[in-house]
Amino acid sequence: MKKTNIRKSILFKASLALTLLTLTFSFTSCKKQKTKTVKVGLLHSLTGTMSISEIGVRDAELLAIKELNAAGGVLDCQIKVIEEDGKSNPRIFAEKTKKLLEEDKVATIFGCWTSDSRKAVKPILEEDYGLLWYPVQYEGFEASPNIMYMGAAPNQQVVPAIDFCAKNIGKRMYLLGSDYIFPRTANEIIKAQLKNLGGECVEEVYVPMHEADFAQIIKDIKKKKPDVIINTLNGNSNQSFFSQLKYSGIDAEDIPVMSFSVSDSEIKTIGADKLRGHYVAWNYFESTATAKNTRFVSEYKKEFGSNKAVGDPEEAAYIAVNLWAAACTRAGTFEVEPVRIAAKGLSCIAPEGIVTIEGSNQHLNKIIRIGKINDLGQIQELYASPEAVRPDPYLSTYAWARGL
Repeated sequence: MKKTNIRKSILFKASLALTLLTLTFSFTSCKKQKTKTVKVGLLHSLTGTMSISEIGVRDAELLAIKELNAAGGVLDCQIKVIEEDGKSNPRIFAEKTKKLLEEDKVATIFGCWTSDSRKAVKPILEEDYGLLWYPVQYEGFEASPNIMYMGAAPNQQVVPAIDFCAKNIGKRMYLLGSDYIFPRTANEIIKAQLKNLGGECVEEVYVPMHEADFAQIIKDIKKKKPDVIINTLNGNSNQSFFSQLKYSGIDAEDIPVMSFSVSDSEIKTIGADKLRGHYVAWNYFESTATAKNTRFVSEYKKEFGSNKAVGDPEEAAYIAVNLWAAACTRAGTFEVEPVRIAAKGLSCIAPEGIVTIEGSNQHLNKIIRIGKINDLGQIQELYASPEAVRPDPYLSTYAWARGL
């Protein structure tokens, strides 16, 4: 089908249109349903240790919803937001998910950050047959029909980051993470990968989610002198760790840190002076050079303040809302199962580049990016995969990952 015909099937205004691989479908509108709104749930930690990361993600979702509503909504419906605070507590995330699905009757949910929160809501989503759009990179080994995974699978972040470190920094690695699912599973992957690379895990340490005292860990780092620290800390702990690392006299030139949960927005909070010279692995940076990203960053800062930074999870959340809208348009309904099926193979031009929902596992094909934080607190891209990489959440294509 020619591009001009595809464009005719999209109901959004040209300035906000997604470039979709779709056919023409008959649409069910709100007018036919005798209503003018469709409810969606936003479920993030607006308070607690994870609020440092999740508020910006919520903001990106609100921006996407505002743009869609301004363009006429979805299937002639204006999107109505029902917002809940997960309070950095997986139990509360589960309770709020049940409320959103059973009481508020939302069409879909955008939310969560930690894998603990995602694991807590997963059985409720599957029981009530809701649909969650999850915006953050994670440890893999999961594929639920009720979750759309917008962040990186381990082969799109963890594995290439370790390869990069081994080739460019060194193979003696110190593993430091928060004590929950993602860091522990990611480190199991890393240890298997290191063994295959002929590397060494010099230490593996976990701290509570809210941990603020890293004195003993930094003392141990000084003693063991790893080539690189692999950081899977989350939330406010990153602020404490990098502050104490700097004031201990360890600079990036001495022992660099490769982080998986420090994006542009966390850099803004932690401070460029504490992060200069350290590394991050994501699929998107605020500095990513695409025309779509220039507009996205401009609109985000216009809406929420020029001092705000835009990171990978924010961009993934923005993608999520737009892909949901496109899937609804493609399906001609807001019902979960038709929308889920319609989403398979769906593509759009995102700020990070073209992304496509992999039909077999509901993860995104994404470009891998590795960067270094400069003096201004910006991420300088050092590596980008030549094309989008297919998600492999179970690492089935890696012989060394068998048995994980």
